[in-house]
Amino acid sequence: FQSQDERYAFIAEWYDPNASLFRRYELLYYPKDSSIEMYDVKNRRTFLRRTKYESLHLEDLYVGSKVTVFSRHLTIVDYGNLYTSRKLGSREERTLALIKPDGMRKMGELFDIIINAGLTITKAKMMLLSRKEAADFYADYRAKPFYHELLQLIMSGPILAMELLGDDAVSKWRAIVGPANPTTTESDTLDSISESFGHCGLRDAAYGPDSVASAAKELELFFPSSRGCGPVSSAKFTNCTCCIIKPHAVNEGLSGKIIKAILKEGFEISALQMFNMERPNVEEFYEIYKGVVPEYLVSISLTRICLKIKYGRVRKLPYFLLLGIALARHLRPGTLRAVFGKDKIQNAVHCTDLPEDGLLEVRLARQTYSH
Repeated sequence: FQSQDERYAFIAEWYDPNASLFRRYELLYYPKDSSIEMYDVKNRRTFLRRTKYESLHLEDLYVGSKVTVFSRHLTIVDYGNLYTSRKLGSREERTLALIKPDGMRKMGELFDIIINAGLTITKAKMMLLSRKEAADFYADYRAKPFYHELLQLIMSGPILAMELLGDDAVSKWRAIVGPANPTTTESDTLDSISESFGHCGLRDAAYGPDSVASAAKELELFFPSSRGCGPVSSAKFTNCTCCIIKPHAVNEGLSGKIIKAILKEGFEISALQMFNMERPNVEEFYEIYKGVVPEYLVSISLTRICLKIKYGRVRKLPYFLLLGIALARHLRPGTLRAVFGKDKIQNAVHCTDLPEDGLLEVRLARQTYSH
């Protein structure tokens, strides 16, 4: 039961490009009616009176997240009061989820498993590990007889590294992954990832650290906080096209279903990354629609955290026709937009519509999250 006045407080920062400084706000969220308020911390005055904002959800609000409020991109930097910290942060943990090369064919199903478990994917990137990076990751196994086999397996193809956030995330994800040897037949592991998607021996599809300390250490290997950008992307940049899963679809937990649909059509997903698009990036990306599509500015204001997918080969399909949702459902009822879209703006995916633009959009989107 939620009382009418229950609210959560967060400290949010916004970079003001005109003044070249960060402005800090107290952001209040009321779950009862999905309304928000904002206060200017420095000037001690109301910035936004309480108003409904249904595109923002409580699960979007955590330290480190980026949210958009009326076209203003905010970064949540802290909890605003002790109640919010105790309520939301007491058991909140971050952990590493690693999908190994032998589990990549089930990427969509694994996304669904994570989302259905109540865990939030805050970072995601497909990578290729060098021998040194693989050796650093498996440093604790150097004395094991299967050490070199571990290295070969993790380097045999792209992997998907993710940062997961949630209550007791480390133990929860570890339980979902299951035993290291998928031949185990204990009743409480029969529904685990290793049992469902793993193979014999070391081919167990996924990995999760066994402690908060290990999770922090391993996350730093794949998503370094202060140096470099981690292992290289698996992107090929040849004969490719681009698909962006839009924020509303990510927030609604549709990423796994969309990925499954893409793979079912015979595409190879050669790269994937979760990223946040700032307004200047969106304006550049959508420049071709400026003055042509009436909803141009609305599209920009709604863009936030997206998943970008690169396909390994270009193939024109009715799957990605630029149709309105009603028309798509009538003419192409099996397309992504017909199945997962809501309206002309929240239409689930953006895709490259001309073969010659595939590489251009892939590179442009890559620049968005490389800066």
